[in-house]
Amino acid sequence: MAQLNVSLPADLHDYLDTRASAEGYVDPSDFLRDLVQRDRQNYEAGVGRVQALIDEGIASGVVDGEPEDHVRAIMAEIAEPRG
Repeated sequence: MAQLNVSLPADLHDYLDTRASAEGYVDPSDFLRDLVQRDRQNYEAGVGRVQALIDEGIASGVVDGEPEDHVRAIMAEIAEPRG
């Protein structure tokens, strides 16, 4: 496993120790490792969601007419009172 040394101000170091202990981690390193792993998973999930939306847009084909006209039509539909 690769090693990374991080310098923290005293208040962040104290916070890290407190959070790691409160969450039941063996030590602050375990807490940080889990935090980074969760961040990576959230990032990858976000990238996957954006890619899925891009793929959906590409698959939907070319829109006839001006995009602004479509936006105006959608906005008008949203603004219509519901019966």
